[in-house]
Amino acid sequence: MDNFGQLMAGFATALQPEYLLYAFFGVVVGTAVGVLPGIGPAMTVALLLPITYTLDPTAALIVFAGIYYGGMYGGSTTSILLNTPGESASIVTALEGNKMAKKGRGAAALATAAIGSFIAASVATVGLTLVAPILARWAVTLGPPDYFALMIVAFTTVGALMGKSVSRGMLSLGLGLFLGLVGTEVLTGQQRFTGGVPVLADGIDVVLIAVGLFAVGESLYVASRLKSGPVALIPVTKGWRNWMSKEDWALSWRPWLRGTAIGFPIGTIPAGGADVATFLSYAAEKRLAKKDRKAAFGKGAIEGVAGPESANNAAAAGVLVPLLTLGLPTTATAAIILSAFQSYGIQPGPLLFQNQSALVWALIASLYIGNIMLLVLNLPLVGIWVKVLQVPRPYLYSGILLFAALGAFAMNFNYLDVLILLVVGLVGFLMRRFGYPVAPMVIGGILGPMAETQLRKALAISQGDLSALVTSPFAAVAYVSLVAFLALGLFLKHRQLRMESEPVDADEVSAP
Repeated sequence: MDNFGQLMAGFATALQPEYLLYAFFGVVVGTAVGVLPGIGPAMTVALLLPITYTLDPTAALIVFAGIYYGGMYGGSTTSILLNTPGESASIVTALEGNKMAKKGRGAAALATAAIGSFIAASVATVGLTLVAPILARWAVTLGPPDYFALMIVAFTTVGALMGKSVSRGMLSLGLGLFLGLVGTEVLTGQQRFTGGVPVLADGIDVVLIAVGLFAVGESLYVASRLKSGPVALIPVTKGWRNWMSKEDWALSWRPWLRGTAIGFPIGTIPAGGADVATFLSYAAEKRLAKKDRKAAFGKGAIEGVAGPESANNAAAAGVLVPLLTLGLPTTATAAIILSAFQSYGIQPGPLLFQNQSALVWALIASLYIGNIMLLVLNLPLVGIWVKVLQVPRPYLYSGILLFAALGAFAMNFNYLDVLILLVVGLVGFLMRRFGYPVAPMVIGGILGPMAETQLRKALAISQGDLSALVTSPFAAVAYVSLVAFLALGLFLKHRQLRMESEPVDADEVSAP
């Protein structure tokens, strides 16, 4: 069956009432997650991992995909109305969107963000549909040295490019690799780094690492920085006539397309993900603006909302390309979705499109459906998401901690899992407190055992010859590409940091 036929079969599955409800649940939760400051898609997916074990794999992954896309949409609401990005990729949106809201144009800012997100995510999902099967067919020809090289690329780029410090990112990655080694060594049966604790003989479950770092660690960190008093929201004028004027449409459609063109390729390579794509898009719009529009930047330029929001959502779809075809996560949320696959005994990679074709095409079809749902949720129902911002923070984060602990205990009904969860959560809190990124730690914990397996296979085939790791043509290309990715990524990060340090003509963007 060709790709189009398989996609139609995926729609036949995804359009079943049961899966439509799961997709709706995912996008609703994802949008709410994006709206709330300090709660990102990674935390929510991690929190729901233990709960979704009762679902079939297709339903669970449709929920997670909805949360992922919804989180990208919802972050713009908080950035525009509260000047507080719901997640890091929405920081740029706050620069111009909040100034539009203060001028009484919040509805137009929300509309261009929602429509741009819909267009970008839809186009990028088409790109995912076309590119992923081709890449998967090619990836089947790779051997153990090639996969080990790919994982080295993922380790190095993620560690170096996530966070503002290369050394801190690599240290976080090293800690994740260490956690991945805890347990019983497969070939010799020897226990490693267990300290004689029987529960650690099977290793530390990735779910505990993910939930601890994102749900517990983030909740403790946000709670330590909570400000008292009510949230100051900018009111939004109701009515569809206030959404976008003809001039707004004329100023927005090119940034939508440019943001999509920038975001999707950046998302497919390990070069910084959606954060870098949004800053790159903002810089492009500022540079390409006509003279009469350049002065509007920093004071509420609609192009500065349309472009970055499109880049944000296009990058989110691009991240799924290496995840589904090579099993390589390049963002924190992708890493946790990878662990969700693994919890069902499914390994994303080149054989995924052969062995689990029904599941993967239903997942891709659900992305198209979810985009339409999100457009409906983000335009007429914006008032509901504004009310979500008024949920008292103590209730919100205490509820997250409660569900995290219950989910950890429900995995094996062992109180030691809850203790491990709290220890990992405290580590996550301290890492945030001192500026260490947590995403490389999660990716190291997930990919570390996989990299060890591929290394052992490669050395067994070559009878211990280390040169076999670099003499494979693809492996050699991968290591050369690693240098290029690092150079590109560090350059883009430098551009991003320089833009963040530039003064703007209004209030600073608040931290979540």
